[in-house]
Amino acid sequence: MKKFVVAAGMVLVAGQSGMASARSLEDVLKEKGVISEDDYKEIMKSSPIQYKVGKGFTFTSDDRKFSGSIGASYQVRYTLLDPDDANNTAAKQAQEYSKFELKRIKLLLNGYAYSPDVTYKMSVNFANIAGGTTSNGGLLEETWINYRLIDEVQFTFGQDKVQFGRQFITPSTALQFVDQSAATVAFVPGYDTGLAMHGMIAKGLVNYSVAGLGGVGQNTYRSFADNAFAARIDVNPFGDMKYSEGDLDDSVKPLWSVGSSFYRNTLNKIGTTTDTLETNNIGFTKSAGWYSIGNQLTPTARTFSTAESIDFTTFGVDTAFKWKGFSATGEYFKGFAEGQTTKHNLIAEGFYGQAGYFVIPKKVELAYRYSYFDPNHIASNDHWVENTAAVSWYINNHNLKLQADYTNIHKQAAISFNKGPHATDDQQVRFQAQMLF
Repeated sequence: MKKFVVAAGMVLVAGQSGMASARSLEDVLKEKGVISEDDYKEIMKSSPIQYKVGKGFTFTSDDRKFSGSIGASYQVRYTLLDPDDANNTAAKQAQEYSKFELKRIKLLLNGYAYSPDVTYKMSVNFANIAGGTTSNGGLLEETWINYRLIDEVQFTFGQDKVQFGRQFITPSTALQFVDQSAATVAFVPGYDTGLAMHGMIAKGLVNYSVAGLGGVGQNTYRSFADNAFAARIDVNPFGDMKYSEGDLDDSVKPLWSVGSSFYRNTLNKIGTTTDTLETNNIGFTKSAGWYSIGNQLTPTARTFSTAESIDFTTFGVDTAFKWKGFSATGEYFKGFAEGQTTKHNLIAEGFYGQAGYFVIPKKVELAYRYSYFDPNHIASNDHWVENTAAVSWYINNHNLKLQADYTNIHKQAAISFNKGPHATDDQQVRFQAQMLF
């Protein structure tokens, strides 16, 4: 009977093929009253090919044992940086730029195989190809297989974001600003490969994750016996709160989340005469990371030996709130590095706080963020502070949006681009267009 109804509907709308080409036939039939809402849901459920904005095309086998979706996300960005000359005109000229870039261009594949409980994901970021070589850890980002025993007990094997820090876990396409805070970038480990057990308890009242990881980061594999461990828990007293910044849904009831993260790792030195760590793509060892910056500021009497392994321990706590278009998020991080032989240590800390409000519900949001980062607690004049104001226009939720932000980047003399003797206040303006399909 359903097939007859659909066939009859096709005849009725044959003269409107132009409209049908822009929308699915099922949508047109439902709007014309040819099929009911229940009929629509049943037809869509059984359809082998579906499309949803932001998710892409989904293909499902006749026996419903296999399903796969293919989509893409684009982030195209313009950045203008006007550096503080700090009495050094040559340094200013070397640092300033007006840059257009393909920040993130991703192909997204996900679905399930053999059973809806066996899911997979693969994301490929083509923006990491530069000059014929790969950068930022390589093309593959989230690439894993997940098995769901029950909602409370699931296992993920493969490469994923290390579950550390709310802002880092949040997809880059669901951020309130053009990008993450400087504090987040400084402390998060990044992507890594390993095995995780995770789950959602009481429909998201509590979420947890514990993982054993390779310990050297994205698309990088270890030649030593050490590994990394990561754990996270978040509690949502008023119900599950998704990892998405800003109250785009204009929540009718308050949503609140409190979370905590832990990360432990050991990185070895290469050889006995250099201070070079084993090959890795761990975020805090990169140029903007707390260890990379803080280690350069350590007094000679407290430096690590060129031959010793270093133990890293990082903590984080976070909270987020949403209600009626208003949102607020904050995180605090602390990092410890200790030499196994000398027992010398490096301690860093940082935090950010941000808030936003939709001046036009579900469409236009204004936001402000303060970010603070101290890469070495025993060094002086080494603080990094950013004040950022942003505006976002959500044309079609996160699927199509335009964002702009302005940041004053204050770096004290020890970490300013010309290494002192003056602090610097750089001015940065960014515009970004985002599209998901």
